[in-house]
Amino acid sequence: MNTVIIEEDGKPRCRWCTAAPEFLHYHDVEWGFPVVDDIRLFEKICLEGFQSGLSWRTILAKRENFRLAFHGFDFNKIASYTERDVARLLANEGIVRHRGKIEAVINNAKRAKEMVAQEGSLAAFLWKYEPATGDLAPPQSASTSSESHTLSKDLKKLGWKFVGPTTVYAFMQAMGLINDHADTCVIREQAERARQQLKRP
Repeated sequence: MNTVIIEEDGKPRCRWCTAAPEFLHYHDVEWGFPVVDDIRLFEKICLEGFQSGLSWRTILAKRENFRLAFHGFDFNKIASYTERDVARLLANEGIVRHRGKIEAVINNAKRAKEMVAQEGSLAAFLWKYEPATGDLAPPQSASTSSESHTLSKDLKKLGWKFVGPTTVYAFMQAMGLINDHADTCVIREQAERARQQLKRP
């Protein structure tokens, strides 16, 4: 299957970015570009957990609502959430109201604080799992990898929840630990340039 499509500007892009109007901007400026900011990393791993069983379009459309509901995904604040906050979130029609996933975010916020205390930052821990270029499957041909399985297992050992290998692989794609843009996608080179210029934590 051809993984690219020619967009209105005449340039090839990953075919998936045409599946919904909001995907194009996300594809062009976010997906696959490397992230080392702890809040953004935490947000994404939480949103990938919320996506489990749903579509990314559903989550992306509600992302601003999630940010408002979860204090901008500041895990230092979320770690102190109480049952009252769980009730508040379950009543919020602007997000995905799933008790298990909401409680997982609160749990993971506590684990994130522990990780920062141990590793210095979430980025320092997570970027250790960046695969070598030669170990990558062809773009958009895999939903997991040996690294995503390892990261998933290690996070679970540390008490994180909703971090299965498929969820973690999608997180790695989005946060630039992998450049999974199609080979001829116009954004691939931009994302790779950003990865090359990145100072790893």
